[in-house]
Amino acid sequence: MIEIAGDATRDGRFALVRLRVDGERIVDADADGVAVPLRGLSLIEAAAVGGDDLVVDALAAAIGPVFRARRSEGRIAVAMSGGVDSAVALLRAGEGAIGVTLRLWQDPAGPDASRACCSSESVMAARRACHARGLPHVTLDLREEFRDAVVRPFVQGYARGETPNPCTRCNGSFRFGELVAFARRAGATRLATGHYARLVERAGTTLVARATDPQKDQSYMLAQVAPRILARCWFPLGEQDKTQTRAEAAAAGMEAAGRAESQEACFLAGGDYRSFLARHGVPAAAGAIVDEQGRRLGTHDGAFGFTPGQRKGLGIAAPEALYVLRSDMRRNAVVVGPHAALARTSVSVRGRLHVPVTRAEAKLRYRSPAAATAVAATSRGFRLQLDQPAYGVAPGQVAALYDGDVVVGAGVVTSTR
Repeated sequence: MIEIAGDATRDGRFALVRLRVDGERIVDADADGVAVPLRGLSLIEAAAVGGDDLVVDALAAAIGPVFRARRSEGRIAVAMSGGVDSAVALLRAGEGAIGVTLRLWQDPAGPDASRACCSSESVMAARRACHARGLPHVTLDLREEFRDAVVRPFVQGYARGETPNPCTRCNGSFRFGELVAFARRAGATRLATGHYARLVERAGTTLVARATDPQKDQSYMLAQVAPRILARCWFPLGEQDKTQTRAEAAAAGMEAAGRAESQEACFLAGGDYRSFLARHGVPAAAGAIVDEQGRRLGTHDGAFGFTPGQRKGLGIAAPEALYVLRSDMRRNAVVVGPHAALARTSVSVRGRLHVPVTRAEAKLRYRSPAAATAVAATSRGFRLQLDQPAYGVAPGQVAALYDGDVVVGAGVVTSTR
């Protein structure tokens, strides 16, 4: 027997829910404002109970940390963001679905937290999507864990002069691990998400592959998810485009059908990453913009605000176009040069090959085209020898290796030559 409690506040209102739980069943409850009495319900049944939004928020806060359910072959855990993609994934998961939303840390100084996939508004939208279909929804409060696993490394990467990608780190080393662990606790056979990607088998290994719609493909963002995690996943939208998804949601009368896309780097809460970094410990001191010989060409107001390949924002008049080559954080200098100086043919990566390969196509930034390369395994990952030079390769970004449409390896760029 355990006693648990959860609270919630909004617009000057406060709600508190207290429960006594024996195993997976509620034996006593103090929860004024829920639609049905909670006493005698299992935790999974309680997670489907609606009522006053604030009280249901408090109920979710109470049951999230202790949630357990017996295994059911027909149960699928669905990662819910409040948007249309996860809403349709829920629809595809059927009557045995259970929704789960991660509440993650956001910058309190950000100007627009409402559109983020982890905001309070998104949590409520996800819960409404589940409850409208009579399905349970669980919220996991992982704000501090997310801050340690994703936000702090993002800040530290920029402080070293890197260009980190927090979304690939979140998916690869945090979000999917937490979601699959929840699916196991919830007695679900697999985890469904609204990502546009496919899953394939290679030599008994589950790998992620490009979606059918190249405009929505999210395989790069999932490249670092381990095959053992992918083996528990399902991406029901991988074979369709966004128009089909919205039409499916609208036909089902889902509130999310017309909801706008969530923003990238959700913890920025709609803010600029430069001001975020300055507020969180990366010095924004003015310094020099120099050429490769160290000659001063101009000034900057924070070296961390520049990334390899950047051309705009330098404020330098020069006879030829200049590009950022790197940020030297020790000297607080930004080094620039001609486009040819950006050329890189050798790239070292800290990560893993999901399957052995010696040739692949490497996608070195989210928006960059894939480049043919030789691949050599190393003790910490792999090294790439590109057939043709790549430009604007940045330490801290993710290198995803493709064999056709299939991601066969991924990791973080550590150095380039």
